[in-house]
Amino acid sequence: MDTEVLCLGESMALFVPAEPGPVDEVRTWTRTVGGAESNVACHLAGLGVRASWVSTVGADAFGRAVVSAIASAGVDVSSVEVDPSRPTGLYVKESSATGSPVRYYRAGSAAAGMGPALLDRLSLDGVRIVHVSGITAALSPECLALMRGLIATARPTHLLSFDVNWRAPLWTDGEPGVLRELADASDIVLVGDDEAAAVLGVSTVDEIRRVLPGPRTLVVKHGERGASLIERDPSTGEDLPVVFEPALRVDVVEPVGAGDAFAAGFLAATLNGATPGRRLRAGHLRAAGALRAHDDLGTPLPSELVAELLEADGASWAATRLTEQGVLR
Repeated sequence: MDTEVLCLGESMALFVPAEPGPVDEVRTWTRTVGGAESNVACHLAGLGVRASWVSTVGADAFGRAVVSAIASAGVDVSSVEVDPSRPTGLYVKESSATGSPVRYYRAGSAAAGMGPALLDRLSLDGVRIVHVSGITAALSPECLALMRGLIATARPTHLLSFDVNWRAPLWTDGEPGVLRELADASDIVLVGDDEAAAVLGVSTVDEIRRVLPGPRTLVVKHGERGASLIERDPSTGEDLPVVFEPALRVDVVEPVGAGDAFAAGFLAATLNGATPGRRLRAGHLRAAGALRAHDDLGTPLPSELVAELLEADGASWAATRLTEQGVLR
């Protein structure tokens, strides 16, 4: 399969409560898969984009389960490597509509052993976008070197997409300032305004652009309010006017994974040459499915509804709400 979007980063076994109640009393858990970059790859495959996921897993049952689950979503996993000595990482998530505390068990994981040598084995023939996130940079010095190697790699035919994906617990022993370095050297950057406040010390669209002048495409996510897009005019080198698109109103079940879904929707629409507003709207629509589920991927909205809402006027879009009972207008 010729890859259009190559996603690189760690994926882990994910455990979520399978019964209600305080987490310290839960006795039954559901194992699934979680990982920002593989989430994006799975969503892209669901949108008809040829996507691949590159990573390293352990030679264990969790690693086999992770690879199998991602492959079953239609993602090319042929470049995933198996480390015979390091384990597959895992994490535990408490599920809540207002935020889901996460506990990682990934120190010394197989993916943390990824380094710049991986680039020598990475085929970018035909790839249009390489998608990564700031999570990888936090895993180990070797992973940070890999990220810097990706940035230094010539990009004559592909774009480098970087989702900041700020995860404070991963940076207790690292310097998050490197995220600014990585973001500013990328072509497409996605960042939440709350992440920007924590990592860059600024939160408005204009301030974020001032701190990150390098990317040709900058998406600033404003949570349930919507998202803004700044792009550089290739003919003049100047920024075009900011485009803002409000988010779709959704009764949230659990928010983790929605950012990955948004990234996939936005990137897929970008590959299709959609207009700026439509690219943002495509991101919101894909995120809506993830917001309505306890697992990271969720169930995508029906294609007929997506097509209708992509074309809806502003008033119809604003009047739409997704609830447990269905679509309200």
